[in-house]
Amino acid sequence: MTYIQLAYLHLATVVPAFFLGTYILFIRKGTPKHKMLGKLYVSFMLATAFITLFMPAVVGPTILNHFGFIHLLSVLVFVTVPLAILAIRKGDVGAHKRHMLGMYVGALLIAGSLAMMLKDG
Repeated sequence: MTYIQLAYLHLATVVPAFFLGTYILFIRKGTPKHKMLGKLYVSFMLATAFITLFMPAVVGPTILNHFGFIHLLSVLVFVTVPLAILAIRKGDVGAHKRHMLGMYVGALLIAGSLAMMLKDG
């Protein structure tokens, strides 16, 4: 798959994740709607993180001529999703909230901002 194809696939998962994540921030928590949208949101986030592993870093130092610092945000998603799920299953709403908010800020807002700043680069 070419870089352009991967970029479009990435956009097809990250844009819905951004809007879903933003919406979820403002709706009532713990409802069936919240749980269903949350599952969809983490599915988009995991797909996005997976896709980005195949996209080479285009700025900064790389490892194996492919991975860069931006890929750490993919790792953040792979670590945060299971932690958030485990937290809510244990009834630790606070930890669940921190994990989900951290993922939203780190993997969507920060990564998105960096990508926009560097796109013309």
